[in-house]
Amino acid sequence: MGGTPLLALNVAALPGDLPLEITQAIIRGGAEKTREAGVVIAGGHTVSDKEPKYGLVVIGLLEIDKMFIKGGAQVGDHLFLSKPLGFGVTTTAFKRGLTTEEELAEVTDWMKKLNRDAAQLALEFGLKAGTDITGFSLLGHASEMAQASKVGFDFYFEQIPLVSCAHKYAEAFTFPGGAFNNKHWFGKEVWCDPSLSENLSMLLFDPQTSGGLLLSVPDEKALAFQEEAKNRGIPCWEIGRVSDQSGIRVHP
Repeated sequence: MGGTPLLALNVAALPGDLPLEITQAIIRGGAEKTREAGVVIAGGHTVSDKEPKYGLVVIGLLEIDKMFIKGGAQVGDHLFLSKPLGFGVTTTAFKRGLTTEEELAEVTDWMKKLNRDAAQLALEFGLKAGTDITGFSLLGHASEMAQASKVGFDFYFEQIPLVSCAHKYAEAFTFPGGAFNNKHWFGKEVWCDPSLSENLSMLLFDPQTSGGLLLSVPDEKALAFQEEAKNRGIPCWEIGRVSDQSGIRVHP
C-alpha cells in the first residue's frame, strides 16, 4: 500500500516433533528476508500445531495521501503486473512429485522477491490504485479492485507473464483447491474469450503465494513508468487497460 515497514513479529505454529534443523531454517528464512526489507524482528509468539505454519505481523508507517487503494483506478489507465503467474499450479505439482529442481527454483525465486522496488516506483510516479496478487488470484484481486473503482478491466492473455512451466502444469491440471474456489466465487464477474481453453483460463484463477503487484497507471504516465522500470531492472508487464464497462474481460 506504499508504506514503510519498521518492525515485525514472528508468528509460528510448529509440531513438537519437527526436526530442529527445519525449525531453524524457517526462522532463519524469515530473519534473512526481514533484514533485506530493512525490518527489525522485535519478538513473536509460538504455539504447537500438527501442521507447521509461519508468518510475520508487520508494523510500519504510511502517508495517507500517498496510499495505494483498490478503489483508485480510472478509465483509460494501463494495468501492470510485477511478477509472473503460475505459483500455485507449480507448487501443487511439486507436492505430487512432478516438478524438476529447476522449475521449483524458478517459482521459489519469484516468491522470495520483495515487492519493495515496484512499490517504490509506484510511489515516485504518484500512483493511487494497486493491490497485491495473492490467494484470490489475478482475477479475484482484479475483480475487487475493479468493483471498488466502479470500472471494468480488460486483460490480454498473451501479455500476462507466466513462469516457464505454467503451461505444462496447467495442461496436467495440477491446480490447488483454491483455484476452483476462486473461479466459483469470482467467475460470475469474468468473461473469458471462448478461444482460451479451461486449462489456460484457470491459470488466472490460480492462487499465488507472495505474488506481484497489480498497478493502475494513468495513460500519460504509462510509457515513462515502463521505461523507468526497465532502466532499474524492475520486472513490469503491461497486461491490460481499465474500461468504463463493468466486469472483467479476458481476451486472447
